[in-house]
Amino acid sequence: MFSYICSAMETTADYKVLFEKATQHIAFLEHELGNLKRLVYGSKHERFVPNTNPSQLPLALPDVVVPELPEVPTKKIEYERKVKNTKPEPPKHPGRYKIPEHLERRIIQLQPTTSIEGCRIMGEEVTEELDYEPGKLFVNRYVRTKYAKPNNEGVIIAPMVNRPLDKSIAGPGLLTQIIIDKYVDHLPLHRQQQRFKREGINIPYNTITEWVSSTCKLIEPLYQALLKEIMRNNYLHVDETPFKVLDKDKKGETHRGYLWVYHNSINGLVYFDYREGRGREGPVEMLQDFKGYLQTDGYVVYDMFKKQEDITVLHCMAHARRMFFEAQDNDKATAQYALEQIGKLYAIERKAKEEELTADEIYTLRQEESLPILTSMQQWMTEAYIKALPKSAIGKALGYSLQRWIELVTYTTDGNLNIDNNPVENSIRPVALGRKNYLFAGSHEAAKRSAMLYSLMGTCKMHGINPFIYFKDVLQRIGSHRINQIEMLLPQNWKAGG
Repeated sequence: MFSYICSAMETTADYKVLFEKATQHIAFLEHELGNLKRLVYGSKHERFVPNTNPSQLPLALPDVVVPELPEVPTKKIEYERKVKNTKPEPPKHPGRYKIPEHLERRIIQLQPTTSIEGCRIMGEEVTEELDYEPGKLFVNRYVRTKYAKPNNEGVIIAPMVNRPLDKSIAGPGLLTQIIIDKYVDHLPLHRQQQRFKREGINIPYNTITEWVSSTCKLIEPLYQALLKEIMRNNYLHVDETPFKVLDKDKKGETHRGYLWVYHNSINGLVYFDYREGRGREGPVEMLQDFKGYLQTDGYVVYDMFKKQEDITVLHCMAHARRMFFEAQDNDKATAQYALEQIGKLYAIERKAKEEELTADEIYTLRQEESLPILTSMQQWMTEAYIKALPKSAIGKALGYSLQRWIELVTYTTDGNLNIDNNPVENSIRPVALGRKNYLFAGSHEAAKRSAMLYSLMGTCKMHGINPFIYFKDVLQRIGSHRINQIEMLLPQNWKAGG
């Protein structure tokens, strides 16, 4: 009988353990399902507006019966005080958009439909409208007259202008537009081919791809010069994004390659490096001579750089914030308190940006305002983590931040550093848009060419340079440009027609 009771107790205990495990697993699955629903149907932004007092956690207190107090006699006191007019002035309407003066004006003269005989002109009514007509192809015909020298001493002819591709019919403007359409405006080559057909020009698809390939070979020294330039900096953001490549060994299937992105937010440089995998080989090779600050999203591959004396690794507060944002369904009170505190940190960063503070002033501001918040957060997170289930969403969010705490707060030690890795993620967005349109690269070599063009186009964007004007000018000049001064053609050094 005693053994039966013990066996029954053991069975009950086992069921309790199984029940607790099942409860945790169900909570985990509900959290994953919520994330998937947000990914498919929800908004991509992570805006959080606190609805409680940000200085404390909401407490679930029992209802308390408050006894009625005797009525206290009161008297009315009146006084006057000056009130500042704090109501902001309504914004002035900017008025109708003014059409830029540099655009071509095509004069269309309109005359009255009735007789104007005997009338004198008293003025004009001018109305402007902004219109558009599709870009048109045209032909550059280079005519070079030959001159025979006296006494049959030879022939004189004008030298041919520098052309990007000597044996091609494509001019620099056409090559540039094809590249801009794909890598800036995300229009696949086959759609560009269809557009040319509408203009009555049937350019084979293979010809267009060969033009892009030959252009990339021409600008490859520029791509290498950009790499040297970006590695001279002592502060880099690093991230990676998947990039599908057609697998010729498996019909109809694609290989999952990666574009590794190296971004310098101070000097406005970005470099894309294509690799066939997501292993450490890529960053090890690229960063072998790098010294300085390396900001990442916490991907484990970058942990090896923490051991190097010349490299200081930072992590991304936006990634820590995202985990708390996604954990609100699991533990709303804890997650929202963390979001409120992180929101304070970002408010300080906005203040520094709006007031256009120097790096030294930003450092002082962070030491005085950000560091106390971070110190308090670390203590609070440590206490909250002890109470949380490690495998729950809130437990993972707390563990993620605590495990990387030193790297998360390093940004406060230098006013030049960023609180997060968002600058490099902004550079990746064109790749994400491109993937939705052209789906994959045709080969690993094509993926490397994409990395080259994304690098130059992205750097142009960071410097506010019109990519069409830049690229067309570079294609016209690079063939005769001195190789030991190739860096002068990089976007940050480029001068039109220089």
